[in-house]
Parts: sequence; structure tokens; C-alpha cells
Amino acid sequence: GTHVWEKLFEAGAKYNLTPYGTETMHILRAEKGFIIAGQDTDGSVHPYDLGMGWCVSNQKPFSYIGKRGMNRVDCVRENRKQLVGLKTKDPKAVIPEGAQAVLDPKAPIPMPMEGHVTSSYWSANLGHSIAMGFIKGGLDKMGETVFYPLADGTVIEAEICSPIFLDPKGERQNV
Repeated sequence: GTHVWEKLFEAGAKYNLTPYGTETMHILRAEKGFIIAGQDTDGSVHPYDLGMGWCVSNQKPFSYIGKRGMNRVDCVRENRKQLVGLKTKDPKAVIPEGAQAVLDPKAPIPMPMEGHVTSSYWSANLGHSIAMGFIKGGLDKMGETVFYPLADGTVIEAEICSPIFLDPKGERQNV
């Protein structure tokens, strides 16, 4: 194994090849808005909720797996929770995964929940914390603010944004 490792890095030196661990992999994929099935999705999420309606179509003359399910009443209702990016107003504040989003942090308890965080990290590459999560009607709320009240009484404020934080046009892949 050591021999293969050394030869790989010898050959990759001209490309600045570097090893990385799984935590780094999680952060890198989140910076690009790549989801982890089971963490950023569950059985209730469909492509339209992920902003990926472009990869499915009800206009196709044939049926495909999932077409019938995606047209159920609950799947076509307005205000479904949709995956969005979340950029904290304080760049150093990292929203805990699972934190619940509210529109008014001063609302009486029980507060109406608007969504939740599925993935959240500090991005050294961006110098800012980043998160992805679901917000009711989130794809139509870009630029709006949501709040994450925490158990210790603090509230983290975040802007709803695209879940693609790094290189949204994909230009770096061709460098």
C-alpha cells in the first residue's frame, strides 16, 4: 500500500495533489451545494424541492419511476420545504445541524417552524460558515432572513441564498 501511495503522490506532484479526510470531503461538497442522500434529503424530498426540476419532466410522453409519486397532492402543494443555502450574518457563527428556522425569534412558544438545517460547516476556504437546509417555499425566498433560536438563548441570523457557495458557474473545473 505504501508503494502505491508514494507513486500516486509522485505522479500527482505537478497537480499539487494532496490527501484529505472525510470531514474535508463533507465541507468541499457543501461548498458546491452537493447533497448527501439521507442527510440533506429523506423520502419526502423530490427533485423540485432541490431546485433540480430541470432533470425531470411531466411533459415526457412516457412514465418513469417516481412520476406518479411526484404528482401526488402533497408533492405539488405550494410552500413545500425546499433546499436552500444559508449564509450567517455573523461569518463565524455556525448553525447547528438540525436547528429549526423561524421567521420571528421573539414569537411566543411554540414558535411556528419554517424549516431546519441539514448540513452546516465552517469553510476555511470561504472564510465563512455555510449551511444547507429546508425552508418552506425557500426557492422563492432568496435574500430573505431566517432565525435559528438555540437552547442557550442565543439566536443565529442567516440569509437564504443559493446552496452553491463556491464557483457557481463551474469555471474552476476547466482550469
